[in-house]
Amino acid sequence: MTFSPELESKFAKLLESYPQGRTRSAVIPMLLFAQDELGHISNELIEEVARRCKVTPLQVDEVVGYYSMLHRKPMGQYHVQVCTNISCLLRGGEELFEHASKTLGLRHKEVAPDGQFSLEEVECIGACSWAPAVQINYDFHHHVTEEKLDGLIAELRKNQ
Repeated sequence: MTFSPELESKFAKLLESYPQGRTRSAVIPMLLFAQDELGHISNELIEEVARRCKVTPLQVDEVVGYYSMLHRKPMGQYHVQVCTNISCLLRGGEELFEHASKTLGLRHKEVAPDGQFSLEEVECIGACSWAPAVQINYDFHHHVTEEKLDGLIAELRKNQ
């Protein structure tokens, strides 16, 4: 599998940073970096990460299946994740997800036909003190209201 020189450099640094025999610890960061470059986790990528980390493809596949931030299909350019875990739920997270769904015209884990947005209801993004919380790609937004979410989406649409 061919990656950009920048990604190859990241992979090399990752593998060097772990003690001998512990390269399996690089599986998650490798998958995340590769997903950022490729857009999703393919079977070919799973095999490549397994080879580089000296684990079985099944072990890598199990990691992909466990972590919700790893995606087997491409997500939108802007991946909107709305937390509906207990803290966010109590502060309107479920209603916020429904609003996002209506605004974007998407259901859970759907991607817009133009590929601009995708939507996902998530269990927890670690922002319980600032509920309800939304993550768009790697940007966190706290105390999100429907109006604030509308503004975020409008700004992203404007940037296209």
